[in-house]
Amino acid sequence: MPFRTRSAYAFLAPYLLVFATFWVWPIINSFLISFQNTRINPWKFSFQANWGRLFYDPAFYNALYNTLIILLIQVPVMIALATVMAVMLNSPLLKARPLFRFAFFAPVVVGEVAYAAVFRLMFSLDFGIINKLISAVGLSPVSWFDNANAAMALIILAVTWRWAGYNAIIILAGLQSIPDDVYEAATLDRVSKIQQFFHITLPLLKPIILFCVVLSVIGTMQLFTEPFLITNRGGPGGGTETLGLLLYRQGFTSLNFGYASAIAYTMAALAVAISLLNLWVGRDPK
Repeated sequence: MPFRTRSAYAFLAPYLLVFATFWVWPIINSFLISFQNTRINPWKFSFQANWGRLFYDPAFYNALYNTLIILLIQVPVMIALATVMAVMLNSPLLKARPLFRFAFFAPVVVGEVAYAAVFRLMFSLDFGIINKLISAVGLSPVSWFDNANAAMALIILAVTWRWAGYNAIIILAGLQSIPDDVYEAATLDRVSKIQQFFHITLPLLKPIILFCVVLSVIGTMQLFTEPFLITNRGGPGGGTETLGLLLYRQGFTSLNFGYASAIAYTMAALAVAISLLNLWVGRDPK
């Protein structure tokens, strides 16, 4: 091996060692643990204890159902909202555009615990501003944390608020890469702004939107913070418990590391499958 090649690997060695120790080995080890019955001492191999349990565990199906509901409702709404926000932020008619771009991106910077606490206060039944506004228009206050459907709506709203601006900035970058000549030619051909949006902007943004969808799918499959902090660990009665929260409960509350590892790999497999499905649906026809 040439000296320069050996030198390059020598410089890379510390990073590769850390990478293998704290990333590669934990992934391999957790996969092996998923085949172990960790409820006994010493641990023993048992496929049925973890992977077999997934097929009849009502808690797993409840968490899977909640996760898919959030995925099917929140992701399309958020991506649509982010696309509209990006178009507005790209408009030359908008004044102080850098300020608005920062304002829309700011929720990502806010600490998760802080924004979860603010949402709990805002949607409180007794003194929350949201229920005060609902009462002001003559409607009955909503018990957001005691009703499963209301709590699910709150989770969807919180996740959308936090990540819509982030996706809007990504889509905005795609918008700014579209040449102005395309729109000028369409304007000369008397194509309306709405037609330009649907027949020019959206088709050209398709790869960027697909990228945002894949990122959102992966993030939603791992959703943990909002149901844990806002709806008090997936309440009420498991109505907002997600796969990420179930994994945490099995691994760090019940100390059932084998089952938690099986759930983790199931989450990863579902995220990959749904992402590949999105890429297949959004592929360019030949």
